[in-house]
Amino acid sequence: MARGKLRIYLGAAPGVGKTYAMLSEAHRRAERGTDVVVGLVEHHRRPRTEALLRGLEVVPRRTRAYRGGSFTEMDVDAVLERAPAVVLVDELAHTNVPGSRHDKRWQDVEELLAAGVDVVSTVNIQHLASLGDVVESITGVRQRETVPDEVVRRADQIELVDMAPQALRRRMAHGNIYQPEKLDAALAHYFRPGNLTALRELALLWTADRVDEHLRRYRGEHRIRATWPARERIVVGLTGGPEGSTLIRRAARLAEKGAGGEVLAVHIAASEGLRAASPQELARQRALVEEVGGTFHHVIGDDVPSALLEFARGADATQVVLGASRRRSWQYLLGPGVSATVARDSGPDLDVHIVTHDAVARGRGLPAARGARLGRARVAWGWGVGLGGPLLLTLLLGGVLPDVGLANDMLLFLTTTVAAALLGGMLPALASAAVGSVLLNYFFTPPLREPAVADPRNVVALVIFVGVAVSVASVVDLAARRTHQAARLRAESEILSFLAGSVLRGEDSLDALLRRLRETFAMDAAALLERGGDGAPWSCVAAAGEEPPGRPEDAAVDIPVGDDLALVLSGRALPAEDRRVLSAFAAQAAVALDRQRLVGQAGEARRLAESERFRTALLAAVSHDLRTPLTGIKASVSSLRSAEVEWSPEDRGALLEGIEDGADRLDALIGNLLDMSRLTTGTVVPLLRGTGLDEVVPRALAGVPGGSVVLDIPESLPLVTVDRGLLERVVANLVENAVKYSPGDRPVLISAGGLRDRVELRVVDRGPGVPDASKEQIFEPFQRLGDAPRGAGVGLGLAVARGFSEAIRATLTAEDTPGGGLTMVLGLPRADAGEGSGKRAQRSPEPH
Repeated sequence: MARGKLRIYLGAAPGVGKTYAMLSEAHRRAERGTDVVVGLVEHHRRPRTEALLRGLEVVPRRTRAYRGGSFTEMDVDAVLERAPAVVLVDELAHTNVPGSRHDKRWQDVEELLAAGVDVVSTVNIQHLASLGDVVESITGVRQRETVPDEVVRRADQIELVDMAPQALRRRMAHGNIYQPEKLDAALAHYFRPGNLTALRELALLWTADRVDEHLRRYRGEHRIRATWPARERIVVGLTGGPEGSTLIRRAARLAEKGAGGEVLAVHIAASEGLRAASPQELARQRALVEEVGGTFHHVIGDDVPSALLEFARGADATQVVLGASRRRSWQYLLGPGVSATVARDSGPDLDVHIVTHDAVARGRGLPAARGARLGRARVAWGWGVGLGGPLLLTLLLGGVLPDVGLANDMLLFLTTTVAAALLGGMLPALASAAVGSVLLNYFFTPPLREPAVADPRNVVALVIFVGVAVSVASVVDLAARRTHQAARLRAESEILSFLAGSVLRGEDSLDALLRRLRETFAMDAAALLERGGDGAPWSCVAAAGEEPPGRPEDAAVDIPVGDDLALVLSGRALPAEDRRVLSAFAAQAAVALDRQRLVGQAGEARRLAESERFRTALLAAVSHDLRTPLTGIKASVSSLRSAEVEWSPEDRGALLEGIEDGADRLDALIGNLLDMSRLTTGTVVPLLRGTGLDEVVPRALAGVPGGSVVLDIPESLPLVTVDRGLLERVVANLVENAVKYSPGDRPVLISAGGLRDRVELRVVDRGPGVPDASKEQIFEPFQRLGDAPRGAGVGLGLAVARGFSEAIRATLTAEDTPGGGLTMVLGLPRADAGEGSGKRAQRSPEPH
C-alpha cells in the first residue's frame, strides 16, 4: 500500500487563518469529487470557520475521561474504518489526553499516512521544536506543545498562511479570533506588533529553507551545475591558518547585507596522511562559524581549487571568500596559488572576494604533514626541468651562445641538474645528470657528434659532473626526507598534546572524538566496536561518518583496544607510520567510553541511593506517624464497642469525631506518600491547559478551617498554563502547612499578582519562620524542623508541593515574611501565548 501524502498549512502566527485555508481546500477537493472527511477540526467558536464545516462529512470524535473531566480526541480507528481519500486533522502539535493510543496528534497522522490516507493538517510556526528557544526569547512564553521539525519537513506540500501584523490585530479587534473578554490581554501581550513581526520573519525564513531543499533536490536530479542566485550563500575557504577568523567575520558581514544570507565554511583536506591544518585552530574556527550562525564542512580533495569550486557550486553558492595568499614572492614560481586559481576558474556565476589579513606574504611555514615528501606538483616540475632543461640548454648553446668553452657548458648543465634536484628530488636529478652527460659528450666534447671522448681530461670532467649531480640530488632528497619526518612528528605531537589535554580536562564526547579522528586522517567513517567476549558479535558503540564498518574485518584500518574493543575506519589504507597516532586515538576512545559509562553508573547509583533513603524514611514514617492515628482510631472503636460503659451522646460524638479526624489524617498521610512515590518514579504526567487561579484556589481550601485563610486574588489576573489537579494539590499543601504554623488569631493570606511572563501566588503566614540555611531543606522528603508540632505529619507536604510545581513547570521558593513568618512564592507560567488547548478550557485564550 502506498503511503499517503501530507499537506500542511503553516501559520505565521495564531489566528492568521490556517484552519480556514484548510477547510477551503477541503471544499475545493470535494467539488472535484474527492472523498474528503473531517477527522478533527477546532473552530474555537469562530463563525466563519464554523460555516465552512457545513457540507463536509465529520467523523465523530472519541470521548475520554481524565481526572474527573471529559475530553474528546480524534477517533483514529473510526477514520481508518471509514478509509477516505483525504482526512482533515487540525493542530498537528496537539498533545493527546493521557491514555490515548499516541501521545501526540502528529503520531496519529503518521498512522493515517502509513495506512495510505492523504492528510491535510495545520501547525503554527511557534510550535516547531527547533524554534522553541527563539520564540520564548521573542514572546517571553515557552511553548509546551511542539512537533518535531522533521515531521513537518517530510510533508509533501507546505503552504505558508501569512498576514500582516496590523491586519491580524484588526481581525482580533473585530472579534474574529477571541471572545471580547480576552481581547485586551491578548493584544497587550502575545499579539504585540513586534512579536507578530518576528514570528512572521521566522515563518518566512523556515519556509524558505524548505523551498531551498526542494530546489537543491531538483538541481541534483536534473544535473544543473550553474548557480541559481535565489539567495546569498557565501562559502569561506579555510586552511586552518591564522587568517581564518578574519575571513569568517568578513563573510558574516557580507551575509548580513542580504536577507536570508548563509555562511558555509569549508576546509579542504588532502586524501593522504595527516591533515596540514592545526586541529586546535580548526576547532576554534568551527566554533566561530557556529557562533555567527554558519555551518562548517570538511571536504576531502587533493586539488584544493577544484574541490572548493565543486563544493560552492553544489551548495548553489553565490560568493566565495578567500584569504590573500600567505606565499612568499618566490613561491609563485611553483604556481599561481589557490586564490588566483579559484578566481580564474569561478566563472560568471560566482563572485570571489580576496581578503587581506595580517599573515599575507609571511609564508606558510612548515606543513603539519604530507603523505609525499615533495608533493606531486614539485616532482612534476622536477621531471620537466630534469629532462627538458638539458635539451633546451643544448639548443641554446648550439645556436645562440656557441664556443663558451667546455667548462662553462658543464657548469650550465650542472645548474640544470641542481634545479631538477631542488624541485623533484633524487630521480629527476639523476635523469638530468644522465641526459646532460650524454648531450655534453655528443655535442660539446671533442670529437663532436661522436660518442667517443678524445681527451682523457674530458672523461674526468664528465665523471665529476655526474658525481656532483648525484651528490646534490642525494643531499636534496635527504633534506626533503628529514623535513617530512620533522613535519610529521610536529603534526603528531600537536594531535597527541591536544588529546592529552582533552583527557585531563575531561572534555570531548566519544562521538566528537571519532569525528575529529575521521577528519584528521580524511577517512570516510570511523567507529568504535565492542563485543561481549570471544566469538560474540560486534556491536557499534559510537560512529562518525556514513556507513561505518560493522566488523573489524570489513574495515580498511583496524586498531584493537584490548580483547573486546576495536577502533575501525573505512576509506583508504593508511601507512604503518600513522598507527602510532591511531593507537593514541583508540586509547582515548576507550577512556571516553569508560567515562561515559561511569557517568551513567554514577547517576544510577545516586538514584538508587535516593530510592533507598526514601524507603528507609518511609518505613520510619509508617512505624511512627501512621501508627499514631491508627492507635487513636483503635482506642475510640474499642471504647464504643465496650458493653461495660454506657456512653452519653456527647461522649459518643466525641469518640466518633476522633475516629473521623484520625481517618482524615491517615488519608492525608497516605495521599502524600503516594504522591511522593509517583514523583520518585517519574510517573506524574501533567495535563497543561489555561486555567484561572480563582477557579483552583478556592477548591484547594476545602479542608482548611473556616476563618483561617484570607484570599486576595484579583479577577483581572491572566490565565496560567497548569494542570488543575496538580495545582490544587500544591496550593492545598502550602495552605495546610501555613495554617499549621500560623497563630490562630493571624489568618494566612493568599495573594496573587502578574509579572512579565509569570503569575506569582503567595501564601503568607505569621508563624515562627524558617532560617535562611533551612529554606531549601524544608522541601526535601521527610524533613521537619525541630520546632514542628507533634503529629504534624511525615514531612512530605512541601516536598510533594515542590515536586508537583516542577511537574507543571512552575517554581516554588520560600521567603521571609516582613514582620515575621514565612511566605511561599509559587511562580506559574502565563497562558498568554496559548499553550493550552482551547477545547479543554473555555477560559483559555489559546489561539490557533
